Amino acid sequence: MQAASQDQTAAMIAAYGAYTKAISDAGVKIASQRLRPTSTATTVRVQNDKYPGAQRPLRRGQRAVGGFYLIDAPDLDAAISWAARCPGAQHGAIEVRPIWEM
Repeated sequence: MQAASQDQTAAMIAAYGAYTKAISDAGVKIASQRLRPTSTATTVRVQNDKYPGAQRPLRRGQRAVGGFYLIDAPDLDAAISWAARCPGAQHGAIEVRPIWEM
């Protein structure tokens, strides 16, 4: 999205706005948030109880998460249906995951 033109950015924002409204209107949206670019990310890993240091930013070729939607879907098929309607599915991949209730 950072390399998109102003017109492309406006179209993407409108598409995400419409999608967010659709999941809100359907009563399945719990939360959503856009994330800052990967250039601002810091990755922390602890290996064998040792902290070798933080890695920043992500290296080229690593996956990046642009944002998330947390929805209440009755089953996996419904979650997949909503994921397929997300604008991000047109230019990337949407990962569908169940949550662990704590």
